[in-house]
Amino acid sequence: MAHPAVRCDDDGMQLGLTLGYWGAQPPTDLVPLVQEGERLGFDAVWTAESWGSDAFTPLAWLASQTERIRLGTGIVQMSARTPTATAMHAVTLDHLSNGRLILGLGVSGPQVVEGWYGQPSNRPLARTREYVDILRRAFAREEHLRNDGEFWPLPYTGEGSTGLGKPLKVMTHPLRTDVPIFLGAEGPRNVTQTAEIADGWLPLYYSPWRQEVYADQIAGRREGFEIAVNVSFNVTDDVEAGLFSVRASLGFYIGGMGAKGQNYHTKLMARMGFEEEALRIQELFLEGRRDEAIEAVPADFADEISLVGPPARIRERLAAWEDSPVTMLNVAARSPEQLRQAAELVLG
Repeated sequence: MAHPAVRCDDDGMQLGLTLGYWGAQPPTDLVPLVQEGERLGFDAVWTAESWGSDAFTPLAWLASQTERIRLGTGIVQMSARTPTATAMHAVTLDHLSNGRLILGLGVSGPQVVEGWYGQPSNRPLARTREYVDILRRAFAREEHLRNDGEFWPLPYTGEGSTGLGKPLKVMTHPLRTDVPIFLGAEGPRNVTQTAEIADGWLPLYYSPWRQEVYADQIAGRREGFEIAVNVSFNVTDDVEAGLFSVRASLGFYIGGMGAKGQNYHTKLMARMGFEEEALRIQELFLEGRRDEAIEAVPADFADEISLVGPPARIRERLAAWEDSPVTMLNVAARSPEQLRQAAELVLG
């Protein structure tokens, strides 16, 4: 069976289509949208999960309706499944898609981890390292799986154990023993670990004009390491209006996605040179002044992490992205026209 080629750093910028997670109802046009993206040369399609739709099932559906496009989870929340359960999902979907899966993982924040999944949210770096290690060994299928780690002991012998557990191998032989694992990471130590143990990185925000923010953390990345960044893409003559939706999203994430002092997004914006603004956004949002929080989001920051404006402006700003370590730009196109615009401008 033919497997998708591993991307090399000199292959040029690639395009991804990010579908996110479902709202109150499932979308009705995913298949024709993704099929058109595949036809136009999009490299990957990404699904997500929060506390509604899961990330794997839509990709299984899309796998049956496409041939080439890679299928990425962006992201699967680690607290939702044990590593071996995630390995089973990955092995199954990789077979169904003929080796097109990208397994994107992330820890999520305490509100979701503890509030929805009922799992502890402490020590995210150690949990991530152990999770990835178990996945790698499950995919390799070289021996019966044992794990003496702190978080997912295999076999389990702790409180309530019957003592009858035994090491197992995944029954279905993986199509690929090297299923690519990408990690969603924001904090400096988390990004450093990602470059060490993963095949790719899914940043929340990245500015090609501020590459120094992460330069040291990704310096040790392996050959072929991919960086796939979600960007707001909007072809419009009104740049200010086009950036409003970006600022609205930033106001919500930076202001409200986490408690005060425990919001990864607020901390990231601060590290990117906007500390005073980030703290002000969070203060306003938590006081219930959401419109003011959005107004407090600097247009410059929103612009740096987006591609908004007339075609000529977008082409000009693409040069900074192409000179960065980023390998893929993920856009949330929702119509054939938006897909075509992105393909024409990014892929040429």
